[in-house]
Amino acid sequence: MTAIEEIAKKLHDILGSDGVISGANAVAPYLYDCSLPYFRAEATTECVVARPENAGQISEIMKYANDKLIPVVVRGGGTGLCGAAIVTHPGIVISMERMDSVIEVDENNFIVTVESGVTLKQLNDYLMKHAPSMTFGSQPCDENAQIGGMVCENSGGIRTEGNSATRSNVRGIEVVLPTGEITVFNGKMKRNNAGYDLMQLMIGSEGTLGIVTKVMLRVRPRLPYDATIIAAFDSYSEATDAVTTTLKTGVHMDGIEYMDRSTARKCAAACGKTWPLSKGKVDLMFIVCAANEEEAFNVCQMVESICSMAGAVETRTYNGAEKQKEFIEMRTTSLFATQKNMAETMDIAVPPAEIPRLMKVFHDITEKYNIVTDTVGHISEGNVHNNVYAEKNGDLPAHYREMRDELYRAAIDMGGTISGEHGIGKRKREELRMQLDDIQVELMRKIKRAFDPNNILNPDTAII
Repeated sequence: MTAIEEIAKKLHDILGSDGVISGANAVAPYLYDCSLPYFRAEATTECVVARPENAGQISEIMKYANDKLIPVVVRGGGTGLCGAAIVTHPGIVISMERMDSVIEVDENNFIVTVESGVTLKQLNDYLMKHAPSMTFGSQPCDENAQIGGMVCENSGGIRTEGNSATRSNVRGIEVVLPTGEITVFNGKMKRNNAGYDLMQLMIGSEGTLGIVTKVMLRVRPRLPYDATIIAAFDSYSEATDAVTTTLKTGVHMDGIEYMDRSTARKCAAACGKTWPLSKGKVDLMFIVCAANEEEAFNVCQMVESICSMAGAVETRTYNGAEKQKEFIEMRTTSLFATQKNMAETMDIAVPPAEIPRLMKVFHDITEKYNIVTDTVGHISEGNVHNNVYAEKNGDLPAHYREMRDELYRAAIDMGGTISGEHGIGKRKREELRMQLDDIQVELMRKIKRAFDPNNILNPDTAII
């Protein structure tokens, strides 16, 4: 009996036959995430997929794996873009797909408790049906993302202005540690100052410190009036000026998104639509949610005025939730609409006030190396995705790495980061050296050893 066959037999004992998938063809759908092929790690088929139904089963799996020193990778919805869920070592893949129940909606405390395999779409649909007065703030660009994966990646996305990334929406989590113990970090309380905040360490750890099995999320009252403003500009500098001025007013926006016109048209076409603006070269999308019609009207009037003064050449305002949903769908399909021949989608974030300078630097650097790019981003959060395209023959641009490193260094010099929301995964570990000093690297290594002394949980991921 081979090592993989022995693992499969043990998992059958823990989970039963329905909970185990083995064989190269059968495990293939569980090996990769959505990271682009130019830089993603090569997966191995020498693994067994475990599909547990509760934390107790995961605990048994981890005790066994830790005792036998078997590598384990946890898989959510597979929507990640940095290869964290790619299986590179022979061992066990834990898929959370069967842990997909919404446990409770506590409207008095504004908390929804879910198993980690619940997808964002399932959560949104559940709230709309069972708690229509409540909504979950964060909106990653793929509704197939699972909540546990969103927590472990600290995902961002649109509709995050005022809600920030997933981190700010998590109140508590149940976790299975690499050694098999089950524990709960925090809970429904808003404040907890008892010792180190271990939950915050777990959020964004990319499946390297523990396995999130339940999540308590903050929800908020659903505001009844929605509006969407789209504005066209001839240059990114005018668009970024409009964003900066809007943010300085202090008015609440659910999100402000930036798209190069070429991207906006591709996104609309991918949704079977036509992008409504014809003038200009770049577009902003302002997402407005208000408590009443007068508030929505006043916000829209203010934004339209700001855009006009900044140089907008075309502006349109749309009222209603359905139209807003239509535009959000266009924006969230951007990766899939533009990924043909895409070599890389970068994920730089800087302090929001530095966005104009970052955009200029990016424009200058790509022009210097004659590299084809376009840009989309959560511009009010200082997080932009610079998409880099391969040559017509499929090769990487000749000076891609020089361009990337120059841009990373520029962002870091502005007080920014090489990853605003996508994470590090297996893709960006070496580039992480550009941002972290030796003290930070060693602290991360010590934290990893404290949680996972045998380094079995998602090795070669997230840290150097």
